[in-house]
This record gives sequence, structure tokens and C-alpha cells, in this order.
Amino acid sequence: MWEYVNISNYTFNSNNMFKVFNPNGTDKKDQRQIFSGNSTGIINLNNVKYEWAIQLWRQMRENFWIAEKIDLSMDVVTYNQLTPEEKRAFDGILAYLVFLDSVQVSNIPHIVRPCTAPEVSMCFSEQLSQETLHSQSYQYIIESIIPPEKRDDIYEYWREDEILLNRCKLIGGYYQQYIDNPTEETYTITLIADYILEGIFFYTGFAFFYSLASRSLMCGCADIFRMINRDELSHVRLYQKLIQEKMKSKFKDLIGFYVKDMMQEAVNAEIKWSEHIIGENILGMPLSAVSEYIKYLANTRLKAVGVEPIYDNPKNRFKHLERIADTSKDAHVKQNFFDGTVTSYQMSSTLEEWDF
Repeated sequence: MWEYVNISNYTFNSNNMFKVFNPNGTDKKDQRQIFSGNSTGIINLNNVKYEWAIQLWRQMRENFWIAEKIDLSMDVVTYNQLTPEEKRAFDGILAYLVFLDSVQVSNIPHIVRPCTAPEVSMCFSEQLSQETLHSQSYQYIIESIIPPEKRDDIYEYWREDEILLNRCKLIGGYYQQYIDNPTEETYTITLIADYILEGIFFYTGFAFFYSLASRSLMCGCADIFRMINRDELSHVRLYQKLIQEKMKSKFKDLIGFYVKDMMQEAVNAEIKWSEHIIGENILGMPLSAVSEYIKYLANTRLKAVGVEPIYDNPKNRFKHLERIADTSKDAHVKQNFFDGTVTSYQMSSTLEEWDF
């Protein structure tokens, strides 16, 4: 059974007891804490401490969409026009994305428990809703496009593909540590793993679908992934802010070490998966560009939480796909999904600009 190898013998103090209602608690702004505070359990939003959480929650709420409103009828035709290598990548990447959102649905109820700031708990709740929507969206894609005799194969792809199985074990293993041994250390590891999942693991898949769409293939699927992409960016911001809060503690250097170590492990695993599922046979996605892109994303995510990059100036060689990733053409929105900077959304243009 896979087990994470501890990189430090240091253990944080743990205080993860959760109370549904705590009459001895307080909801005063100056005493509110994100993690393991002394909240009453009442959702008191009259005097909010973490304004960024309210802003993020509002944006997440305004990102609502329905997968079935996106027409996939042409994708049924173009799926059969894909090369065998493209079809294999389509199936494998879709299976991987199914896992990523599934594991988040399982994990979020556990990681929200130590959260004692209601405004932050609301973001977790909205994320959980969005992850279930993504899972339903994959089901819509599978039932619309994949032949009936192959549909179960997508959900069980990991049973036959050892490299995907190892990907799933890596991610699940990080999360399982906290469930089995709820300490502040294992909780911090889980938050970092969430940040890596939301900020690294989805993006090669997104780039693959956008690359197909740039060639007028699987355009309906690309529309769905634009919406998922938009949601996932809000999740990146959530975990980015939580790690930034963690980095304010006296354990900053230790947490930074965890972030670097886990990020490097994640990049190596993601590159290995890309070599396996994309290889050198997908037009517009040479493996050298995919590997450099993954390292570019890793550096971007590290810098966002105040940790020094670990790779020597990798470039984003999929920058040309950003026009495909635009989710709100009617609003003429300027968006950079690959750097994680969004200036506005069609439904949420009144919100302040995010600048992380």
C-alpha cells in the first residue's frame, strides 16, 4: 500500500476537534481564526475577518452553469475522426479527470472540519457543489460520446493502466494521511496536495482538449472544459490563500519545504503520465512542450505562495491556446487561465480584480 515518506520528524501541535455548536465560543472578528479557532458554529457574516473569502465565494456562486446546455452532437461525429492515439489520449485523460473531481468530493468534507471561519467554510461548500457538477459533466460527456460498451472502461481505466493507478494512489495517499491521523502536519500536507491538484493536475488535460478544439475537433467538450477550468481557478485561489495563511506561522520554512518537495514529486508524476498518455503522437502537443508547460505551472504556483521556483525559467508554450480557454466571448473578457489571473467574468464583472 502506498505511503508518503515523511520529510521531517517535526510534528505540529494538533487541535482539530470539531463542534457543531460551541456555546463557549466567540465570533468576534479579532478572535476569528481560519483553522482550529473557538467559533460558536454560527455563520456570523456581519463582521467578516477574511474579506477575500466572501469575494471568492460570490464569484464561485456566479460561475453557475449547466453541462446539458452545451451541444455535444458534433462531438459524436468528430470523436470518430480522431486518430487512434488521439482517441486513446481522450479516453485516458477523461478517466484521469473523473478521478480528480471524484477524490475532491470525497476529501472536502474532511478538510472543512477544522475550519472555524464561516466565510471560508462557505468557499469549501461551494467547491464541493462545483466538484459534483464536474462529475456530472463527465457523465454527460461519456454518455453522449463514448459508445455504450466502452463507458464503464472510462470509469475503471485505472484498473488496467498501472501509471494512472499510481497517479491515483499518490493523490489519495496524501489525503488519507490526514483522515487516518488528523494532526496539523497532515492537515497542512492535505492543503498543499489540494493546491497541487487544483493548480497542476488538471491543466495538461485542459490543454489537450483546447488543442483539439483549435483544430475544430471536440469543440463541445472544449466548451465544457472552459467552464470546469473557470471553476478550478477559483479552487486554486482558495488553497493559495489558505497556504498563504499557513505561511504566516512560525513554521513557514518547514511548510515551504513541504510545498517544494511535494510540488517536485507532482511534476515528475505528471510528466510521466503525459509521456504515457500523450506521447509524441498528438498534433500540436509535443512532449517537450508539455513537460516545459508543467514545470512552468509549478513555478507559477510556487511563486504565488511565496516559495522560490525550482525550475530554470520554463516557458508556457501553450499560450496560443488561451483564446480557446476564453469562457465569455460575448463579454470580451481578458483572461489568462494558464497563469491563473482573471480580470473579470461575464456574470461577475462587478467584483474587484483578483491580483495574486
